[in-house]
Amino acid sequence: MLYAILCYNDQDLVSGWTKAEDDAVMANLSVVHDRLYAEGKLGPAGRLGFTGSAKTLVKGQEPPVVMDGPYAETKEAMLGFYIVDCASMDEALDVARALGEANPTGAYEIRPLSLYLQGVAVGDQVPQAAA
Repeated sequence: MLYAILCYNDQDLVSGWTKAEDDAVMANLSVVHDRLYAEGKLGPAGRLGFTGSAKTLVKGQEPPVVMDGPYAETKEAMLGFYIVDCASMDEALDVARALGEANPTGAYEIRPLSLYLQGVAVGDQVPQAAA
């Protein structure tokens, strides 16, 4: 079954990391990425830009309203996501625990996917193992 692992963190904290601190976290996460890729469990994953670069489209009137930033003000923001193929929620939780061990802060929300559309590789991005 496919699960989404949504990665939340305090973006003020993360944006304050030095390049060396950020590189260290990403290197730790790459170990988990490589293992999941080798096991055939890692689907699409992404690191999102900070909420200051976001736009929110709010419907309810015509035309819909476009707002700067996220819809809700929160200290923690979704900064990344993974799609993983796991046999059970318990296995998906184990993946989230491994990600959590690789990242010193943050929280992970795990949800089963009810719909997944494969799509195509976009832009200059091609599927590959974590570097």
